[in-house]
Amino acid sequence: MLLDAQPLLLGHWYDALAALLDAELRAGHGTPARERAWRLAVCAKRVLDLDAEDYWTISREFPQRHWAEELGLACFPLEPRSPQRGALASLIPLYRLMLEVLELRALRHEPLQVVVTAHLIGEYLPQLAWESTLGHAGDPLYMAQRVGERWGSDDRSCPHNSAMRATAKRSLHAADGDVAGFTAYLDRFHSRQGAALAVCAMNHQTIGVGARPDVATTCPAPCSWAVRGTLAERRDLDARVRLALLYRDSPVVGLRHHAPVGHFFGVPSTAEISQAWLRTWQRVSAPWADGSNPLAIAGGGAPEPDEALPGMSALISAVAGRTVGPGTLIRDIGADIETALAE
Repeated sequence: MLLDAQPLLLGHWYDALAALLDAELRAGHGTPARERAWRLAVCAKRVLDLDAEDYWTISREFPQRHWAEELGLACFPLEPRSPQRGALASLIPLYRLMLEVLELRALRHEPLQVVVTAHLIGEYLPQLAWESTLGHAGDPLYMAQRVGERWGSDDRSCPHNSAMRATAKRSLHAADGDVAGFTAYLDRFHSRQGAALAVCAMNHQTIGVGARPDVATTCPAPCSWAVRGTLAERRDLDARVRLALLYRDSPVVGLRHHAPVGHFFGVPSTAEISQAWLRTWQRVSAPWADGSNPLAIAGGGAPEPDEALPGMSALISAVAGRTVGPGTLIRDIGADIETALAE
């Protein structure tokens, strides 16, 4: 059987394509080009699954491909002091990839995966907001150079709760130990780091009570490291962090918590996702008392109608403080598959 892969490629069904190519190879129809196409299809499937832990390994399997470097930048490092810091250095490549995945999941009519991806987008948004200030995305290899004083301490004057304290403390030393400890930090703590950093950004030396949405715990007496920079810079960071937290506590992210998919119930419909996103957009784009919502400034909140969730790129860009749009990494892998199958 010779496979007609065009419909699968157009629909981005890389998992099905990998399975069919595997069957062909097992049936004795293998050629070097077809085996290469199969390896690329498996790669595309793993990238689409947002298997970011393995992105560096996958990228090294295809070192000559123009997309391999970008994939490596979207990964989390496998070792605590690896020179390649990936998404700990900058979350921009990973967010570009997540926006592309969101589009492709919608094209594939997979509502549950759309919800899962929308939830993952919220996981690291506070770190994305802090990236321009820290100079990295909360990388534990460099955190001790930027934070200090009560960060990660047991000082009860710090408004961090016990979970935030534990996360902050581990963020200072996670890159000093072995691979197992570093992996445990990434698995269990790193996504919580943003909540702790958010408290530090929303301090009373920067923004007064009632001027902006009340989204989480604020800090009445901030550490000196948290109020470095000009007041304008700190107000900008505060705004972008609040916007990130508004999204994390939004209806579309809430769908993930109500969609465990068990006992025949829990899969959200496309209509439910659309309604949840509309409520989410109303929440994140609503005007603030001091007129500082980053989505409303300079028309930054105009949704892009072709997006699966119109306005998601604008939201992420507003939080990041720079333009972030969907990447083409998975589509580029698909183009390589098509080239291999044509040989």
